[in-house]
Amino acid sequence: MADTLGFLGLGAMGAEMARNLMQAGHKLRVYNRSAAKAEAFANDGATVCRTPAEVAEGATAVVSMVADDNATREVMLGKDGVVAGAAKGLLIIDCSTNTPAMAREVAQAAAAKGIAYLDAPVSGSIAQARGRELVFMVGGEADALARAQPVLDAMGRMTRHMGNTGTGATIKLINNMLSGTMSAALAESIAVAEAAGLDPKATLEILGEGAAGSRLVKTKIPKMMGRDFTPQFQLALMEKDLRYFLALAQEMDRPAPIASLVRSQYQAARRADFAKLDVAALFLHVTGQKP
Repeated sequence: MADTLGFLGLGAMGAEMARNLMQAGHKLRVYNRSAAKAEAFANDGATVCRTPAEVAEGATAVVSMVADDNATREVMLGKDGVVAGAAKGLLIIDCSTNTPAMAREVAQAAAAKGIAYLDAPVSGSIAQARGRELVFMVGGEADALARAQPVLDAMGRMTRHMGNTGTGATIKLINNMLSGTMSAALAESIAVAEAAGLDPKATLEILGEGAAGSRLVKTKIPKMMGRDFTPQFQLALMEKDLRYFLALAQEMDRPAPIASLVRSQYQAARRADFAKLDVAALFLHVTGQKP
């Protein structure tokens, strides 16, 4: 029997994840800071809530997919947040990309009220969210993950338990550092390829077959070549994730000169009004073009 679930954050990724939960038969209680996005779900039978605390009422689990630590602190730990309004026994599945420290802070506050908390960020973009192909990397207690598994299965294709609270957030930041660095390298590579007059189709084919061939090569190069910067993953969010990774590296006392350089490129692009475009728009910044 499907449960009543709460869902916080109905942006590009969250909306697709929430729809998959509804298609799996779950009843949803939803909240979004921009009320219009939440109202769109009312037409499909979801209950729109005024606060994150209200989302938790009557729900067995609450899924969160918000932008960053600040948003997570507001929806989880604010006076009208989930932790303040939830009853003992609730399960929080936090799919946001937060810092490990933020995950541990929420987990501690939740545990004090008898609430289970998992940091469960995802690998994948809008297409993967829509197709239930997300990969969940999870930190927290194994018994909480066992409870969460049916919910995760309705949204993704794979789940991996990484360890204690914060480990899901840690591997997500490492993953996004690699993704952001690769995207920056692709931007520079395609800028040179275009300047040299290489055939675009042949270039994409060869790079896809080379040692660096990956999903990023297949998805980001066509966006750069086609000047299509409709966001699959916003540049500003990648810059935030790189900033979080650098804070983590500093906490671990590990040098990260490459990530530091790449983050500075994304920071400059964000400040130059590329923030809401796809990460592939770093190509425009590298080549001196306008948004």
